[in-house]
Amino acid sequence: MGERYSVLRDMSGVRTASPFESTRPAGPPPVLAGSEPHVEVVELSKRELRDVARDPEVRAVAPVMPTALIQPFEEGADGQASTAAAAAATWGVQAVGADVSTRTGAEVIVAVLDTGIDGTHPAFTGVTLIQEDFSGSGLGDKQGHGTHCAGTVFGRAVDGTRIGVAPGVTRALIGKVLADDGSGDTEGLLRGMQWALQQGAQVVSMSLGFDFPGMVQRLVDMGRQPRFATSLALEAYRANLRLFDALMQMVAAREAIGPGTIVVAAAGNESERQTHPDFEIAVSLPAAAEGVIAVGALAQSSTGNGLVIAPFSNTFPQISAPGVGVLSARVGGGLRALSGTSMATPHVAGVTALWWEDVMKSPLPATSSTVMARLLASAAVSPLASGVDVADRGVGLVRAP
Repeated sequence: MGERYSVLRDMSGVRTASPFESTRPAGPPPVLAGSEPHVEVVELSKRELRDVARDPEVRAVAPVMPTALIQPFEEGADGQASTAAAAAATWGVQAVGADVSTRTGAEVIVAVLDTGIDGTHPAFTGVTLIQEDFSGSGLGDKQGHGTHCAGTVFGRAVDGTRIGVAPGVTRALIGKVLADDGSGDTEGLLRGMQWALQQGAQVVSMSLGFDFPGMVQRLVDMGRQPRFATSLALEAYRANLRLFDALMQMVAAREAIGPGTIVVAAAGNESERQTHPDFEIAVSLPAAAEGVIAVGALAQSSTGNGLVIAPFSNTFPQISAPGVGVLSARVGGGLRALSGTSMATPHVAGVTALWWEDVMKSPLPATSSTVMARLLASAAVSPLASGVDVADRGVGLVRAP
């Protein structure tokens, strides 16, 4: 029997020199303007793998890997929720300036790839939710992670509290790429991304990561020795990084015939600065892929001297956003407060929607390149506490137009 592989295709005629590595004679491989990514998952033997990799339509091949939601933290959530509920808007909405922005995200299509959504929640009243299940567990959200993230992106006010950064969004793509237990794999994620692109998403928000330890354990359970299992998992991780780099090159090329798409992903929660300042982990996949905006998490300083990096937030993000004590929609109704780069990411996705609207109503070219340039250039460092390392916060706090 063979292994399961994700195969990324386009029509650019690029050849691969090995199963996991594209030939790059002098710079990046050519990508046809407007080429559409096509993902298929097939079971291949070693011989078949090499044959597929040599197909000129194939941009990348990678073993299917497990994925998982980036597990948020709920410490002190009840107290944070009661405090935030008394405000007109959550502290995150206020910190990014969405509460005073003239933009609402109107006419922007946003995709949230997560655990699904509770479409009956009052926070999503008036939003056309186009849902698709890539997890095999059915539509809806039993886990709650996707509902919380979607609420931060475009949720309406709940009990007088504004939770959404871009409440003017009226059309949202909800790709359920993680099952009810929060687990998934790269097959579901890649199919979800392909679907979102085909549906015209201008912003794609992903608060999830590759489950490297999970793959090691799965290989061990299959009888591999731990050292061998780790090597195989590392090979798969490396191959998937190259696949995502190739996918993002194709996403960028789509701008030649349309507005384009901006992909935002969580940096990860593996750092442990609360134990020691040097206990930091770099951004993980898919946020580490070329062209993806990696998001770090910020917290309110206990001294009130500005925003600080959350101790769990992975280092080397591209931009940062509120990610501690974030109040948003709870499955079944009401609100809950969670912490994590999962919570910071939808703030950036929401602000990206605001910038899309701003650019579309301006004389500037309404393309993803323009929007990304405005998004990154407008980030602020003045709200941050002194001494915050640039490597931990990126260009700064994301800010609305």
